[in-house]
Amino acid sequence: MCVECYTDNSRITPLLNPLDCLVNHTQYICGTCGRCICIEHDPKHGLQRWNFPFKSLEIAKLYLRTADYSVKKSCGIYEIKSENGRLSYKIFADREELSFYLKKNKRKLCESMTPVFQIEQYREYENTQVRKLTTDEIQKYISKR
Repeated sequence: MCVECYTDNSRITPLLNPLDCLVNHTQYICGTCGRCICIEHDPKHGLQRWNFPFKSLEIAKLYLRTADYSVKKSCGIYEIKSENGRLSYKIFADREELSFYLKKNKRKLCESMTPVFQIEQYREYENTQVRKLTTDEIQKYISKR
């Protein structure tokens, strides 16, 4: 597992419309393994990609590093249950942020109120970059998928 971006697959992201995402969105480029992770701010929702709910813990882990980097601390992934029993996974900077979310979303709950996954301590990595990729970088990245 990459110590910086928490995955074994250095080309797994972007998951949805990978070429479009790499061309049009700002990427967090892992300084350790080179994985690109969308860190684009969505003006329509006022959120970054990592703020959205994920279908599985595994998918949420793929975006956790961008949350950690954005808030400069170790964030946690929490299991959220809707009133119909559907599970999703959301990243929060801390328990206070989770509590605020649950107060606004009365039909959702987090039974444990503790992260199901969190890195022990936030740290910066020397070769990390946050930027849009060049055409050549995109072609190389896609060819290694």
